[in-house]
Amino acid sequence: MSKYVVGIDAGTTGIRAIAFDHDSNILSNAYSEFPQYFPKDGWCEQDADEIWDVAINMIKKCVDDGGLSFEDMVAIGITNQRETTVLWDKETGKAVYHSITWQDMRTADRITEINEKYGEAEFGRVGSTASTNGTGATLEWIIKNSPEVRKGIEEGRVLFGWVDSWLIWKLTGGKVHVADSTNMAGTSMFDYTKFDYHDGFLKEFGIPREILPEVVVTGKYQFDTDPDVTFGYSIPIAASAGDQTAAAVGQACIKPGMVKNTYGTGAFMVMNTGDAYPSGLPWDTGMFFETANDISDKLHWAIEGFANVSGSAVQWLRDGAGIVVDAKEAEQLATSVEDNGGVYFVPAFAGLPNGSDPYARGTIIGITRGTTKAHLCRAAIEAMAFQMVEVFNKMAEYAGVPVTELRADGGGAKNDFLMQFQADILGVPVARPVIIETTCLGAAYLAGVKVGFWKDMEEVAEKWQCDKRFEPKLSEERRKELYDNWCRAVEHAKGWLKK
Repeated sequence: MSKYVVGIDAGTTGIRAIAFDHDSNILSNAYSEFPQYFPKDGWCEQDADEIWDVAINMIKKCVDDGGLSFEDMVAIGITNQRETTVLWDKETGKAVYHSITWQDMRTADRITEINEKYGEAEFGRVGSTASTNGTGATLEWIIKNSPEVRKGIEEGRVLFGWVDSWLIWKLTGGKVHVADSTNMAGTSMFDYTKFDYHDGFLKEFGIPREILPEVVVTGKYQFDTDPDVTFGYSIPIAASAGDQTAAAVGQACIKPGMVKNTYGTGAFMVMNTGDAYPSGLPWDTGMFFETANDISDKLHWAIEGFANVSGSAVQWLRDGAGIVVDAKEAEQLATSVEDNGGVYFVPAFAGLPNGSDPYARGTIIGITRGTTKAHLCRAAIEAMAFQMVEVFNKMAEYAGVPVTELRADGGGAKNDFLMQFQADILGVPVARPVIIETTCLGAAYLAGVKVGFWKDMEEVAEKWQCDKRFEPKLSEERRKELYDNWCRAVEHAKGWLKK
C-alpha cells in the first residue's frame, strides 16, 4: 500500500483529517463538528476534552474509511484555530476549564485599556495591537475568575496551551508541551524581536511562565506519537501551524506579494512578505504580522487581516434566523434576485473586522416591504466579500506593488456567487484551487517536506492547481457605489454596546 501524510485541521467548529498521497491526491477525508457553548451574550466556549475525542476519532475514521494502514502513515501535520485557550491537568490529562475561543468578546473593556496603555509602543515587538481574539487578556480573565485554575497553577498541576499544544500533548502521551511559533500572532504574549515570551505582558496579565508551552519553529522539530495511547504505531508529528499560515502554504503562497483568503467561520487574508522582519506596517490598521510557514534555514514572515464572522453569517441564517436549510440554499436564493435590493448586512456578531471596534454588533439595514429572504441571503454573502476589501487594499499599499490575484479557499470558496462578487468588489481576479481544504493540505505539506516525503516547498508549490478563475465584471463606478453603501452601513453598526 502507498505511503501517505495526514493533515489534521482542528478548526473552530469541527475537526477534519485528510490523507494525501505524494501527488496531493485525497485518499480519504473525515470530518465532524463538536459542540459550541454560549453561556452569556458575546461569550463562546468549547470543551477541550470533546475536541480531543473528535480529533482522535476523525484520524481513525480517515484511515479506516480510506482502507489505509497506520503503518503507511509517514507523518502527521496539525493546523489549529490559534487563539482558543486550553488549560489542563497534567496528572489527569483532562481539561480544567472550558476553552474560551477566539470569537469570545468578554475581554473587550480590558483590550481597550491595554491598547490605550501600550498602543503603538509595543506593536513592533508583539506584531499586533491587542484584540479580543488575543490569548493574553483571555488567560488573565480565566486565572482571575477560576479558583480551581489558580489552585492548579499554584500546585504545579495545570498547563496552558493552544489547541495544537493540547493535541500534541495528548498524541505524545503527555511527553511534549510545545506550540508552533505561528500561534503567537495576536496573542499579546510574544516578543518577536527576542523570539520569546514578552516578560512585560506576562507580568501585565499575571501569567506565570511555567504553565506555558515551549515555542518552536515550523520545520525545526519532530515529535512521535505514543503508540500505547494512540494508533499502535509511533508516527512523526512533523509540523504544526496556525490555520491561516498553513492555508497560505496549501495555496502555494510561498513568494513575497502572494495573497490568499480563507472563507471559514471567519475570513482571514494573509500576504507573504518574505524573510525580512516586517517594518513600516501601520499599527492602527488592525492588521498584524506573524511568522510564516516555510521549511528552510531562514525565518519567513506574513501579514494578516481578518473578519471574525464570515461563513458563520450564513450559519446564522440557518440556525438563528431559520430561513435556509444550508449554505447551498443561501447561494441559490442569493442568485435568484438581481441585486441586494438596497439591503446591507454587517455581521458584527463579535465586533468589526481586524478588531477595529469590539463594541459593534450585527446590523441589517435598508429593509423595505419588498425585502425577501433572498435579499437577506444575498446581503449576507456579499458581506463576506465586502469585509475583505479594506484589508486587501491596505496589504497592497504596504507591499508597494499591485496585487494581481487573490487565491481563495475554505468552505465559502465553494460558493460561485461569493467568488464572483469578491472579484467584482476587489477589481482583481479570484482563483479557486482544486483542493479548497488548504489548511489540511498546508499542514500535510509542511510535515511531508520535513520528513522528506516531498523534496522542498518548491515541489509542493508546483502541485497547486486552479479549479476556476473569476474575473471582475463590475464597472469601477458600480464597484464604488456598492462599497460606499457598505461603509455607510458599517457606520451604523459601530459602538452599539457603548452607552
